[in-house]
Amino acid sequence: MKKFELTSEFITNIFGTKLFRIKALVEFGDVKAGDLGGYIEKEENLDHDGNAWVCGDAWVYGDAEVCGNARVYGNAEVYGNARVCGNARVYGDAEVYGNARVCGNARVYGDAEVCGDAWVCGDAWVYGDAEVCGDAEVYGNARVYGDADYAYAHGFGSVNRTTTFFRLKDGGVGVRCGCFYGTLQEFRDKVRETHRETKKAKEYLMLADLMELRFKEGNEDGKNN
Repeated sequence: MKKFELTSEFITNIFGTKLFRIKALVEFGDVKAGDLGGYIEKEENLDHDGNAWVCGDAWVYGDAEVCGNARVYGNAEVYGNARVCGNARVYGDAEVYGNARVCGNARVYGDAEVCGDAWVCGDAWVYGDAEVCGDAEVYGNARVYGDADYAYAHGFGSVNRTTTFFRLKDGGVGVRCGCFYGTLQEFRDKVRETHRETKKAKEYLMLADLMELRFKEGNEDGKNN
């Protein structure tokens, strides 16, 4: 059963694509039948299952999809092949595009951008003027307010994987590397356990030291401002 329809009201974006205002056909979540939502290009942009919704002046277009219980609202834009799912929220003037994924309970807002093949998942917050792009993976309790709150390195390990380091809400540093997610110290412990005294271990540990210094300097710079 369809939960929404495209109305005749539309706007045209800078690419010349028509985006249509949506209207709820049934009640779901906190949305009532007859409520008007935001703008999407086609029905495939918003899942008819779950409580996912696009509202306010938000735009979703291209092959992007909003599904699960996710919400996109405010002046946010989601486009390209991006996915916003789970209980994620994208709002404010935020943009999510490319092959990016925002999932779990993640929040992307303010003037933030998530793009490329980046993932923002778990309870992560990306906001302010932050840009999370490339192959970066921001997970768990991450708090990325600006570019200084995360960094990633590609080409390490046996499969040349990308390792992402990011600020946590408690002020610590989190790490996402393959299936691993944990604190900087837990990352060091896992590296020593898995790679012992190998060259890979030394590279990862040097990288961890570099990132510890980077984020520590970020704190000191913030205190000096």
